[in-house]
This record gives sequence, structure tokens and C-alpha cells, in this order.
Amino acid sequence: MAFRKVLAVKTARFVNFVSKKLGKQGVTMAGKYALKVYPNLLRDLSKEVREKIYVTCGTNGKTTTNNMLANFFISEGKKVICNRTGSNMLAGVVSAFVLEADSKGHIDCDVAVIEIDEASARRVFPHFKPDYMVLTNLFRDQLDRYGEIDITMNLLNEALDMAPDCELIINSDDVLVASFAEKSGHKYTTFGISEPCDENPASTTEIREGRFCMFCSSQLEYDFYHFSQLGSYHCPKCGFKHPQIDFNATNISLSKGLKFTIEEKKDGEVVKTRDIDANYRGFYNIYNILASYSAARYGGMELKGIDPILKDFHPENGRMESFKIGSTNVLLNLAKNPAGFNQNISAVMEDDSDKDLIVVINDNAQDGRDISWLWDVDFERFKGANVKSIVVSGLRAYDMQLRFKYSEIKSKAIMDVGDAVKYMLKGHTDNLYILVNYTALYSTRNMLKSMEKK
Repeated sequence: MAFRKVLAVKTARFVNFVSKKLGKQGVTMAGKYALKVYPNLLRDLSKEVREKIYVTCGTNGKTTTNNMLANFFISEGKKVICNRTGSNMLAGVVSAFVLEADSKGHIDCDVAVIEIDEASARRVFPHFKPDYMVLTNLFRDQLDRYGEIDITMNLLNEALDMAPDCELIINSDDVLVASFAEKSGHKYTTFGISEPCDENPASTTEIREGRFCMFCSSQLEYDFYHFSQLGSYHCPKCGFKHPQIDFNATNISLSKGLKFTIEEKKDGEVVKTRDIDANYRGFYNIYNILASYSAARYGGMELKGIDPILKDFHPENGRMESFKIGSTNVLLNLAKNPAGFNQNISAVMEDDSDKDLIVVINDNAQDGRDISWLWDVDFERFKGANVKSIVVSGLRAYDMQLRFKYSEIKSKAIMDVGDAVKYMLKGHTDNLYILVNYTALYSTRNMLKSMEKK
């Protein structure tokens, strides 16, 4: 077994090396071939984690939350294993461990911080039992893969049944997440935003999930919404309501980054406050910061040195990632479902300067073949966002153009993403937003990095 374990490590390294030489990401393939050589590899390596294993699940925000949480632990002097590229199925999780192993097949790790796809958690948990699960939110995503949200919740329940001692760190503003946690029987702590934010008015036309109580099926009542189904809610019939918030964001400002205060509560009383000043944009990123902060603090970390991390945090892997190409500022962001797209629209609207926009839509297997979700996105809001020109691109560019047409928004179709970017760099504003769904992300990011170097 020791020989097969070492061979699996060497195989993973070789596959990763060859993949990168061929210009491919390679992380998933490395884990896939390593498992073929030694199926018990992840089980063996995960046992060498000295302290705790954290997993991050949820529809949106997993990669940002997970990577920030890893950075927090590193700031505490911990040795961390993290799947930073967002490869979050079984093979990607295996890669995170095996590519950190030494030549003898061992890892040097205090804490593992692992992003896991919701549908893949039940395939990963037989290999290790996490100590904590961060649950960011639950939205409709890739209907032909996940189905409706209740299927996703059932899959997560299957996974948690394999890890009975796992504690949850949940977004209590999401009624679906709060209901799931309450029904799971697992111990949990909560994070959320207790007051409406005037700088982030919720769209009245936004599609909202979870309108009915998961316990008695009565229609829920909301005091206010932050976005989608996130807000302050209660059931008028059975008494189910928004749980008490243990890590609460207050005093929110969205101008020039994100500024807010985190109130840590115990038994309803504030026991600690922390002012947050982050080099980040988008209201939804308050939740990502809250999630990572809450998880680290709940796990016992002091987090004395996180201010520089938040100040200097530069998003990577296409999550609000910035590029400078000539005189043009380019911002790339992933948008793969209605909730994510609507929050991207809000982030674009926060920038009141003139701007151009490229929207790239693919329908490969990893994206989901069903793109009917485009009609649930509130694209009409772009009319008031100082967007001077819009180009649609990708495999389903014409479907996106039709969606804009029904919103009475003009757009130009350029099928090749590279050609679309080059078109926008000539004779347009010096402020370009590129919103892409999943399979367009890696190639677009690599292209922008190459253009930036030139």
C-alpha cells in the first residue's frame, strides 16, 4: 500500500505537469489518475491533518469564502491545504491533498480548508469526516444537473449523515439554509445582516426561492429582503423564524470597497466587535467575508492579523478579478445562475461611471445544458447602469442576445470571446466588465492575463 501511495503521488505530479505544459488547468485530472492508482489515497492523507477539516458548500461564493478562510488560518501561522482553484468535486479535492504530499506520500498540514460541490459531498465524505461545514446559500443552479433546490438539500443531508459530529456555520439570512440546518439536527452557529442596507435596495422584480415554510408549508412573511430569498423572515402559522445571528454585520458602507462592523454575540449579548475594511466590491461579498470570519472564530482562531489580508485581498480565479490592458480597466466575474447574475448586476450598478459589458454564455456539460434560467435574471436593470455598449459571446450568444432584445437592450453578438474583448478595447470606454458562466471562466481569464502582459 505504501508503494501504491507513493506511486499515486508521482502520477498526480506528472499529470499536473503535463497538463500545465499543454495549457490546461490539470488539477482535476491529477486527482482522477491518483485515485485510479490508489483508491484510498484521500482517506490516508486526510488522516494526517493535525487539527481540523473545514468544508465550504453552497451555491454561490464557495471559492471566495474558502480561499479567504484559508488566508485567515495562514495569518495565524497554520499550515493549510486548500483547493484554491475551485476544483470542488472528488478528483479536485484529492488533488488538493496529493499535490501537497512529499515524495514519501505524507502531508504537513494543520488545517484543511476544502471547497466541495454540493452534489459531490456525499462522494467526498466517505473519504474523510469534516469537523465543520460552512454553508453559504442555496439557490437554483444548473437545473439539468441538480434539479430543484430540495434535491440539493437531500444530497447535502446524505453527506452530513456520514459525518454526525460535523458542526455547521450557516447563513441564517437564507431561509432555505436556516431550515436545512434546523432539520439536520447538527449543532450550528449563524452569520447574517440584521438590518436592511439602504445602499443595496432589493429588486422588486427579482425571482425569490423559499417563499413557503419548510415546516408547515405556509407562505412566509418578510420584514425586508437583502436579495433573492435572503432577508428577515418568519412563518405566521408555525412560528418558525429567522434564527438569532451570532456573527452580525452592521454599519454597512459600499463606497470605496466594503466597510462594516461584525458584532459577535453570545446568548444574545455582544461580546466582541471587529471593524472590517475590505478591498472588495459587491454587497454579496459581505456574506463571503462573514462566512470565513465566522468559521475561523467559531473554530477558536483569534484573527488578530486579518486586517492586512482584507485590505490587500485581490480576487483571483475570475471572482471580481481585475486586469489592466492598455488604458482599459477590465473586471472579470463568474455569473452562473439567476441569483449570482442579479448580484453581478448590482455590483455593476455600484459603479456610476461609463462602462462597457461583455456577457459570455456557454452550455457545456459543466455549465448545464438548460439555459432557461436566463429569463429569471433581472437584466432590465442594466438600463440604469451607464452601460454604453454590450457584446454577447460564447456558445449561446444568440440566446443571450434574444434575452436582451426582450429587455429592450441593444447588443452585438461576437461568438469568439477573444474577438469580443479586442472589439471592446478599441473606441469604447476604458471600463470593461466581463461576466462569464462556468466553462468560459478559465479560458477567458488566461486570455486576459496574456493580454495584460503584452
